[in-house]
Amino acid sequence: MKNFILLLVALGNFTVLFAQNNFKAILKNSETNQILIGVTAVIQNTNLGGITDGNGNIEIKNIPDGQQTILFTFVGYEPKTKQLTFPLNSDAIVAVFLESEGEELDDVVITSTRSSRTISNIPTRVETIAGEELDEKGNMKPGDIRMLLNESTGIQTQQTSATSYNSSIRIQGLDGKYTQIIRDGFPLYSGFSGGLSLMQIAPLDLKQVEVIKGASSTLYGGGAIAGLVNLVSKTPQEERELNFILNGTSALGLDVSGFYSQKFNKVGTTVFASYNHGTAYDPADIGLTAIPKFNRFTINPKLYLYFNEKTTLHLGFNNVIENRIGGDIEYIKGNGDANHSYFEENKTNRFSTQLGFDRIIDEQTKFTFKNSFSFYDRNITVPNYEFSGKQFSSFVEANYNVNTDKTEWIGGLNLWTDQFTQEKIASTNAVDYKHTTIGAFVQNTWNPKENIALETGLRLDYQNEYGVFLLPRISALYTISPKLSARIGGGLGYKTPTVFTEDAERIQFQNVLPIATNTTEAEKSIGGNFDLNYKTHLTDQLSLSINSLFFYTKVNKPLVLVQNSDNNYEFQQPDGNIDTKGIETNIKLSYQDFKLFIGYTLADVNEHYNGNTTTFPLVAKHRLNNVLMYEIEDKLKIGLEAYYFSPQKLNDGSTGKQYWLGGFMIEKLWEHFSIFINFENITDTRQTKFDNIYSGTITNPTFRDIYAPVDGFVVNGGLKIKL
Repeated sequence: MKNFILLLVALGNFTVLFAQNNFKAILKNSETNQILIGVTAVIQNTNLGGITDGNGNIEIKNIPDGQQTILFTFVGYEPKTKQLTFPLNSDAIVAVFLESEGEELDDVVITSTRSSRTISNIPTRVETIAGEELDEKGNMKPGDIRMLLNESTGIQTQQTSATSYNSSIRIQGLDGKYTQIIRDGFPLYSGFSGGLSLMQIAPLDLKQVEVIKGASSTLYGGGAIAGLVNLVSKTPQEERELNFILNGTSALGLDVSGFYSQKFNKVGTTVFASYNHGTAYDPADIGLTAIPKFNRFTINPKLYLYFNEKTTLHLGFNNVIENRIGGDIEYIKGNGDANHSYFEENKTNRFSTQLGFDRIIDEQTKFTFKNSFSFYDRNITVPNYEFSGKQFSSFVEANYNVNTDKTEWIGGLNLWTDQFTQEKIASTNAVDYKHTTIGAFVQNTWNPKENIALETGLRLDYQNEYGVFLLPRISALYTISPKLSARIGGGLGYKTPTVFTEDAERIQFQNVLPIATNTTEAEKSIGGNFDLNYKTHLTDQLSLSINSLFFYTKVNKPLVLVQNSDNNYEFQQPDGNIDTKGIETNIKLSYQDFKLFIGYTLADVNEHYNGNTTTFPLVAKHRLNNVLMYEIEDKLKIGLEAYYFSPQKLNDGSTGKQYWLGGFMIEKLWEHFSIFINFENITDTRQTKFDNIYSGTITNPTFRDIYAPVDGFVVNGGLKIKL
């Protein structure tokens, strides 16, 4: 009897052994058919599962007979379950398609690296603001891109004028002059034309914003020491796009914008137009404007010609005209007198053309040509002083791209001219300059293995005033596992000296002497960064992603604006350097309709001159960004924000106060329109509440550094129409 029982047990085990089954599948994006690497598949109520390999394939072994439920999860995609009864009727590989949540960045093609790769497989670290995030941030400031950039980790918008609201972008704590802003690869916002640029770019016609932090001069030449911001415009699609935004603020501001695009067989077009109005606003009741009075008109049409499937030509122009005046609120209202006479007026006229030609030669090669001309006319007037001038610049580039399965080569030549002529010259010498830069560059991206990508680049520039610059760079991507990847990179950079810096802008260029080119060198830099990126699904509905970036940049012999014994200001180049080092950490948690973003920035920026080390002014060493979003797709968006800025050292040697900012936004959506309201700075945090913004009299004020908001609590809201 005992032997009979043992025989039954053995037969049972034998039957179970042969009742094990295998499951093979390939995972793809439901829209693009692109294979998905790193998808997790788990058979529910078991410990069986696996992860898709570099070809999107997965195999799960030893699956028991009967009905089984397989759960597929991937960050940025909707979880999917598939019920199957084993044994299957066929051993064929099953194709499983996952649907994107709508915010997945892996399919975003990055243009700033000049490569055709997506964000997930490029060695250079690129951050993007696109899709719904771009749309949500546009609700907060529909008239310009300050808010869009200032709320990103590692980026700080620095207000350079207390009354005109002028601002610049600081990346990782370095001066705004080291950040290069480009539009679709065109350098349209440099030198004098960089003034007021943040205030004059509306986000409605942007497809995405790309940010590369650290040296990018190898790709784009001088000016990209701290980083690069590329504003990528929308292009025509088969389906018509017609959008309008009407926005009003409690500070009596008004923004009206419209965008149209459509592709018609061989022809396509995009047209953007906007009107922006500001009313003189003094929430602190100190007699000076926190928001100036201004009127701005913008028009930006583009025409696309599709000669065939391989050849495209596009051309367009951009024109911005603005009058802006801030200062004594009584003077601006027309009640000026001997006591109420201070003002700062800016009149600008910005005009630029863009031309691009793309020719796909075959499946592996592509030729691109681009050209732009820019004209910028600005007049700055304060009591008893006027600074005005015209800037003409041009840019032309031709590049050739060869792309194979494992490697991509990009090589090109460019010519960049930049000329400034000062008008209405006061007692000081004109700060005119005429710069010509000829550059050649080559870049290679190589995949020696499926999980390793290496990018190397080299640029050679000749600059007519400052000589030859050789700029190498290297970066690498290592996919450690489907959930964990690492990037490392670095390179050299340089900045051609001009008088158009934050410090000179702060004093409206009064008594600023021209740069002595015979004794001044270009500023040169070396920098690098390392980042780790981890993403996973903690549960079926809870996903987590963490990214930490460690950065370091050193700028040798930076130009410093100092006041001399004649009460003029001159740029000097002390023997020393500025360096910035720190950490950026971004955490994203997604659970059903909720998304939580937490960002922390540590920026330790110091000046080292003549053996002494001091803290670089106007940098918050610690910053904390917190955003909680609740979204019902196509129906409702609710956002809650909180931002912390640690104390900042000021130029007068004092230290500013730490502060918090908070905000709340809600948008209700219907099929063709939505309404939104945004409560910005709900704590009414203002520098004028805990510190002074000027000394002296209101007739002749001497302004201190602006390190905190001056406009306080402002409500804006409006209507979006999509036809």
